[in-house]
Amino acid sequence: MASEAEKTFQQFAVFGDSSSSGAEINNKNFSKLCQDCGITDGKTVTSADVDTVFNKVKAKDAGTITFQQFTEAMKELSQKCFQGKSPDQGLQDIYQLMEGKNPATTSGFYQAARAGAVDQHTDTSKYSGIHQDCLDDSGKGTAGREDTSDNSDYGRGHKAAGTYDKKN
Repeated sequence: MASEAEKTFQQFAVFGDSSSSGAEINNKNFSKLCQDCGITDGKTVTSADVDTVFNKVKAKDAGTITFQQFTEAMKELSQKCFQGKSPDQGLQDIYQLMEGKNPATTSGFYQAARAGAVDQHTDTSKYSGIHQDCLDDSGKGTAGREDTSDNSDYGRGHKAAGTYDKKN
C-alpha cells in the first residue's frame, strides 16, 4: 500500500506528462510538487535549491528520479526547511506538508482573474466623459463609430464652414 507521500509523488509525477507511469518524476513536476506543497518558500528553500537537490540525487544521464531518490532529495531539503531536526524527522515533516495535496491547476485561477480584469472595460454603465458620449441610449457604441466626416475642407464644427462661396 502506497503511503500518502507516495500517492502525492505519483499524482505530481503524471501531471502534464501522459507518458509517465507515476514511478518517476521529472524536474519540472518535482519543482511543482515542492512549490504546491509549500516546501519551497523562496527564502529558506528556493527553486534553485530544489533544482540542485534534484540534479544531485538523479542518475547521471536520467531526466527523472524514482520515489527512492525522491526520498533522498526530501531528506536533503528537510535539512534546509526544518533546521536542527534529524533527516528522518525532517522527512516526516515534509511528508506531512505533502499529505492530501494534488497538483494545482492554474487555469481556473487565471480565468477568474482575467474575467474580473476585463469587466471594467466591457461594462458600459461605468464609462464616463467622452467615452460615454460615444454610446447611444441602449449602451451600444454606434454613435462613436459612425463615419461623420464632412468633406467641406473646414474641420467638423468649424464656425466658418460653408461660407467659402459667399461674398461679404
